[in-house]
Amino acid sequence: MSIAQTIRPHLPYLRRFARSLTGAQETGDAYVATLLESLVSTPSDFPTEVPPRVALYHLFLRVWNSVRLVTPNAEDVQATVAVAQRRINSISSLPRQAFLLVAVEGFTAAEAATILEVGEKDIESLLDVAGQEIAHQVATNVLIIEDELLIAMDLETIVTSLGHSVQDVATTKSEALAAVKRQKPGLILADVKLADGSSGLDAVKEIVAEGDVPIIFITAYPEKVLTGARPEPTFLISKPFQRETVMAIISQALFFDTKAHLRPAAA
Repeated sequence: MSIAQTIRPHLPYLRRFARSLTGAQETGDAYVATLLESLVSTPSDFPTEVPPRVALYHLFLRVWNSVRLVTPNAEDVQATVAVAQRRINSISSLPRQAFLLVAVEGFTAAEAATILEVGEKDIESLLDVAGQEIAHQVATNVLIIEDELLIAMDLETIVTSLGHSVQDVATTKSEALAAVKRQKPGLILADVKLADGSSGLDAVKEIVAEGDVPIIFITAYPEKVLTGARPEPTFLISKPFQRETVMAIISQALFFDTKAHLRPAAA
């Protein structure tokens, strides 16, 4: 199979990534075109020891990190960039790349490490930096609905390390609803099966019926979320989870919440 045939299915996603990274589709496409021109002239540069999508993004970021392109009307295009894009542009370069690769493009930490030529531990550090920079823009109060103490403590540590505040830890549906009555959260992390046999999914449905709030389900029973009429906007993480995955999804949930702003954090 030729390189063109190999990379063709991945190009739409690379263009999306390039737009997010550069701030404008025109500029992103210019970088993609530069990469394609390079591959035409030196096809041997395309790595064969890693999956094609990993190889493609790896080569693209080599171009991005080594070449600076100027496109016509870049300032005019930038003036129309949406809220989420402005937030992306504000993140430091390498943490932004790691965040987009993991949270938006769906690469694993290991794949992102290969693409960026860093270690997996470095990816976690980069996601931490990205999460903290995002938190400066959209720091919020987080409600955790989780009945397993150790997992709840782990989630609290992740939330606070990103600069957010833990509003409450609820172990049952009734506790969750009571917590929301006291203060509306800016983000909810919820398990599905709770201590008293109640449902975190049911709790969340009642909460979002009163107003939109980003939801991240963290559960050992993902099928309970995927097969039902889940509330939106919803993100899903399966247990056991990786710390860097939770960090990236928290940042993603708040990053692309168009109503997100510096909400008052719980005291």
